[in-house]
Amino acid sequence: MQREIIPAIGCTEPIAVSLCVAKSTETLGQEPERIEVILSANVLKNAMGVGIPGTGMIGLPIAIALGALIGKSEYGLQVLQDLIPDDVERGKLFIYGQRIKIDVEKDIDDKLYIEVRCYAGNESSKAIIRGSHTQFSYIEKNGTELLKREIETEEEKEDDITLTFQKVYEFATESPIDELSFILEAAKMNREASLQSQKQNYGHNVAKSVTGDKGRLLFGENPHSRMISATAGACDARMDGALIPVMSNSGSGNQGVAATLPVLTYAEDAGSDEESLIRALILSNLSVIYIKQYLGRLSALCGCVVASAGSSCGITYLMGGNYSQVTFAIKNMIANITGMICDGAKPSCALKIASGTSTAMLSALMAIENRVVTSQEGIVDEDVDKTIQNLAIIGNKGMAETDRIVLDVMTRKG
Repeated sequence: MQREIIPAIGCTEPIAVSLCVAKSTETLGQEPERIEVILSANVLKNAMGVGIPGTGMIGLPIAIALGALIGKSEYGLQVLQDLIPDDVERGKLFIYGQRIKIDVEKDIDDKLYIEVRCYAGNESSKAIIRGSHTQFSYIEKNGTELLKREIETEEEKEDDITLTFQKVYEFATESPIDELSFILEAAKMNREASLQSQKQNYGHNVAKSVTGDKGRLLFGENPHSRMISATAGACDARMDGALIPVMSNSGSGNQGVAATLPVLTYAEDAGSDEESLIRALILSNLSVIYIKQYLGRLSALCGCVVASAGSSCGITYLMGGNYSQVTFAIKNMIANITGMICDGAKPSCALKIASGTSTAMLSALMAIENRVVTSQEGIVDEDVDKTIQNLAIIGNKGMAETDRIVLDVMTRKG
């Protein structure tokens, strides 16, 4: 959990590209005259339409330019945290000078692959990120190899515990509370991002649509509407490029938001004690990590499917649910919103997060009433772990062609 739940400023795909540019620039030792970037299709998909923090601009070129001009690789996914307005103007000049070339390599096996080559005079450097958003697998300068690391798949990592959903539940509900309290920092950071969305207009203002005059008339003022507003609000702000950090989960800020804020908001409305909140947040976030071990970091499935499934488990626990009822919640979620496509990171992700959060509440309510989608229906299995594996099969294999077509549609527009 300490490895997978980390701070990030901005959407993690373009920020990971910026991080790779920063490392290649640092290796070069001077400002590049030109930069070549090669990406896997899934990275490109998630970087095309999202706001870059503090710039008022969208897409990869400004992320690449700023990575070269002011990025610091030691900051990880907060690589652009030192950004000031003058840097944006410098970045625009870098772009206008046609110093950046971006290519997509559709035949790369890794869904998360970023390669950056920097050039200045006779000097050159190269950096590659693979497998996860901060994991450098290769670095070279002037053709001399400085780092080469084989990237293990999730299945090959020997230091990882083989999880089951039973283990996830037991860890969350039985571990000493002082070992788990770090998760409150994730909830606090994501709440701050949500509060930021109330200060001005961001993206499609999904949160404000729910809490505005017409929204209150239609949705009311209740735990359900507050949960949707809080969670969608954080997404409104970060997808539109607000320069604020969130605590990510499994390489996604939106997953971190959707795994924490519904649980936190419900706990506040229900008057839950701190220990119950901590355990519910751990259950939610670790459930996400567990599912992503099967599904992978980037998928044809929208990440809110997984994150909302986690938050539904946390909410069910806060309602007083036992292990069986928590498994009911995750089965209800998988039966409902599996198949929601990922068509890139962008402001409208807040709409999907709102849908996922609403579904999480419904699934938890059904679960606490011992209502569950049965193994005679669809992709749900009697065994909860098998149900999760079925979700991953749909996302990884069943929707592979969908993923290709989505990217093709996105890149052919206009």
